[in-house]
Amino acid sequence: MEYYQRPRTLSIVLAGGEGKRLQPLTLDRAKPAVPFAGHYRLIDFALSNLANGGYRKIVVLTQYKSHSLDVHISRTWRMSTMLGSYVTSVPAQMRKGPRWFHGSADAIFQNMNIIEDEDPDFVFVFGADHIYWMDPRQFLDQHMATGAGVTVAAIRVPIEQADQFGIIDPGAETKISDFREKPTEVAGMPEDPSMVLASMGNYIFNRSALEEIIKTDADDEGSHHDVGGNLIPAMVKAGEAHFYDFTGNLVPGAEHDPAYWRDVGTLDSYYDAHMDLVAPEPQFNLYNRTWPVHTLGRDLPPTKFVRDNGRGCEVTDSMLCRGVIVSGGTVHNSVISSGVRIAAGAVVENSIVMDDAVIGPDAVVRNAIVDKNVELAPGAQLGVDAEEDGERFTLSDGGIVAVAKGTKVG
Repeated sequence: MEYYQRPRTLSIVLAGGEGKRLQPLTLDRAKPAVPFAGHYRLIDFALSNLANGGYRKIVVLTQYKSHSLDVHISRTWRMSTMLGSYVTSVPAQMRKGPRWFHGSADAIFQNMNIIEDEDPDFVFVFGADHIYWMDPRQFLDQHMATGAGVTVAAIRVPIEQADQFGIIDPGAETKISDFREKPTEVAGMPEDPSMVLASMGNYIFNRSALEEIIKTDADDEGSHHDVGGNLIPAMVKAGEAHFYDFTGNLVPGAEHDPAYWRDVGTLDSYYDAHMDLVAPEPQFNLYNRTWPVHTLGRDLPPTKFVRDNGRGCEVTDSMLCRGVIVSGGTVHNSVISSGVRIAAGAVVENSIVMDDAVIGPDAVVRNAIVDKNVELAPGAQLGVDAEEDGERFTLSDGGIVAVAKGTKVG
């Protein structure tokens, strides 16, 4: 009897970024640990895609302010070790000398021992802070079929956003003819000049190709040691790089949903991704039971709505997590995390409110991101007076006010 031999894989999730553009949400937590959609963390999406696809040997490379991220991974991502499955965080260990990671490629270089020990045929290298569904099995199928040294997952983005991404110039079939990291001048795609083909920050490498390019890059003193900025252009030049068109990826249970991917690297993009969730017809559907987002929920009682002195509750187009109590308040077009209290007469609109925040009586929260354990005093206001908000809190380019965790708002 013959048995099908699945290719040996190792998944590396890059989770060492500082996330400066997401402050104040990243003042004391790593960007991949930032909460999302009520009770998930950003990293849960990359890990869920890999785990759902059956790729369950995963290392998470961490560096900055990683404590809450390490705790989340250790408590949440426990898988059966009987068949060798694991998710483990790997902090910077200075294996190559007394220095921290100098870039995403250097992070991999400093952990080459993990690749050698696991001995995979292919290595997934995924970012840790994007919101999307992807079936990585289809990604790997194309990579194996083309014989590429590396395959870059690609998505179409508006040409005005080209300076935020690695931009791919397609060649014959799926080959990459040129790759530029965050170019300021770029031509649109022939079939649609308003769009460009951008890297999603997800890659599959042949193990041998990765080892060769990573060691070459480590010896290059002029390199920034970045996967997108250095490794991919070098492999394009060598004719080894292909792209994978993400729009053709069909996730089980979501075959009729359009391909969705968001880089939530700024307060405005983070906010917009949440507003996508609460739309009457959401662009991104969290309710796919065939391909779930895995996380560890808090052990809290159900959400509760109560009248307060004759005032009822009004809740529309919103997501509310466990343990939320709304007492005669109004919630519209918002995401409310676990344990939040919204008192009588309070209004929360177009906002994100994180764990255990307290919105006092008659307080107003509009167009805001409120981190955990924030308390609004009775009658306090956020998102009403932009000038006042800008003096006290962080105001995004799009006018979203963000309040750091534990703040008392009078």
